[in-house]
Amino acid sequence: MSAVNTPSPAGATSGLGALAPPPARGSWPAVVAVAFGIFSIVTTEILPIGLLTSIGDAYAVSDGTAGLTMTLPGFVAAVAAPLVTVATSRFDRRRMLAAFLLLLALANFLAAAATSYWLVLVSRVLVGITIGGFWSVGAGLARRLVPARTAGRATAVIFAAVPVGSVLGVPLGTLIGDTAGWRTAFAAMGGFTLATCALLVLTVPALPASATTRPAVLRAALRGPGAGVALALTFLLVLAHFGAYTYVTPFLEQVTRAGPDLITVALLVFGAAGTAGTFLGAAAVGRSPRAAFAAAAALLSLATLSLPALGGSTVGALGLLALWGLAYGAVPVCSSASFARAAPAAPEAASVLFTASFQATISLGALLGGVVVDRHSASLALTAAGLTAAAAVLVACWKRPA
Repeated sequence: MSAVNTPSPAGATSGLGALAPPPARGSWPAVVAVAFGIFSIVTTEILPIGLLTSIGDAYAVSDGTAGLTMTLPGFVAAVAAPLVTVATSRFDRRRMLAAFLLLLALANFLAAAATSYWLVLVSRVLVGITIGGFWSVGAGLARRLVPARTAGRATAVIFAAVPVGSVLGVPLGTLIGDTAGWRTAFAAMGGFTLATCALLVLTVPALPASATTRPAVLRAALRGPGAGVALALTFLLVLAHFGAYTYVTPFLEQVTRAGPDLITVALLVFGAAGTAGTFLGAAAVGRSPRAAFAAAAALLSLATLSLPALGGSTVGALGLLALWGLAYGAVPVCSSASFARAAPAAPEAASVLFTASFQATISLGALLGGVVVDRHSASLALTAAGLTAAAAVLVACWKRPA
């Protein structure tokens, strides 16, 4: 997930309560540590995409069943995001962030050592708890780590870890999996997460709780103007994306006849295009979130509808994956900005709604895509994704009658 949130001014108040003032001087190593934490989470969450076939072969399960490794974390994170935000509103944020990174490291090591598939799924439940908790606690910390004048830049650095996780983390994990086995990829991610946790403990100062998010605040944010449209567009586009992208490796193997090296290159191309899409989306969303949403949906629909026909060639597959990545890179930015506009007085509540809706739909998309792949083919999953994205174009262009 990706978002660029505008930090609140120092000393501002909202429905969340009084915010602690930022420190007198910057703490950029702490910002980098939080960014590494986001990178670890994003990479761990989507790492199975590049390893799906290997995981399935190890336990003799289908691609659709192996796709549960993508389904479970999102569902758990969707529940954990609001629960953790409310339950931990009075805890020191540094301790919470460190605890969640330790949990993530444990999840990676458990996946690496799992002797049965159900243990892999248990590890993915732990990943989901980490996602919901770390995002809810850490997403808005930039304003408490650096002075107000540089808080926007610090927030951008933290959230830049999301596309970087796609650009570097997943292809690198896939490469490790292809050369040393998928278990080694998870073990390496566990080691990296432990190192990140140590960096965070060393650089992030004590951060006593400074705001209280109550259930009533979350409900009010959900009823904000534009929240319904934000939910609908987020649902349709994330459903379309993860219903197809979760199974892009089987598609490339079966239709493009790609080997491990080409699959790694394809994921790298997708991630690089996604990074560009994130920055383009951030530039466009300030002018018109709906127009940016509509453009992203149209490009995503075009790419996924064209892949079954043109993805048999390497050039066609790579070109359309680049277009797909460019389109999807803008989606999290558009979604986050839309929720923020719906609840301008409660930025943390808006962040929770964004996280919960995004993660729940990731899971549903992976689940439904798995059903289609198991019963039909990965190509049909791509076609279904394209039609779903086309529906999002209609929603984005719809204007409520006066």
